[in-house]
Amino acid sequence: MSVDTDRTITVTVNGVPREATVPVRRLLSDALRHDLGLTGTHVGCEHGVCGACTVLVDGDPVRSCLMLAVQVDGHAVTTVEGLARDDHRGGQVLHPVQEAFRECHALQCGFCTPGFLTTIAAGLEKRDPAAELTDEEVDDMVGGNLCRCTGYANIKKAVHHAAAAMKDDAR
Repeated sequence: MSVDTDRTITVTVNGVPREATVPVRRLLSDALRHDLGLTGTHVGCEHGVCGACTVLVDGDPVRSCLMLAVQVDGHAVTTVEGLARDDHRGGQVLHPVQEAFRECHALQCGFCTPGFLTTIAAGLEKRDPAAELTDEEVDDMVGGNLCRCTGYANIKKAVHHAAAAMKDDAR
């Protein structure tokens, strides 16, 4: 009996089809960082507790330190690098959550930021932008991510700011 130790996967990462041959036990976080060169996904606790490694798989937040790379074969993955969009002039426009974090000073050391950005972006994009965002919704969006620097006040402020911007964009 032969043991399959490597597998070639095809995954759409940040809108671009990518192929990589990875060990079958390689974590998604490691495949993104080491095999695909996307270092925006940070690895904190390696137990799925801190949320720093959160990416979107088919639009849903997942802890990339708990998912094997082979599990995303045939799926779409969005990392923090994929949140910004093309401005059609050779540059990029920040996602409203990224812009809100900048404007509201919602980061300090930045280690947890990619996980917060992807998680919050997914949460805001799944809701009706016309509906009033409640503090409870904000707490739910940020509650699964840990930040050791900010105290969360400016992160929560940024969520409200981004929601308002997305509400304006929807009009």
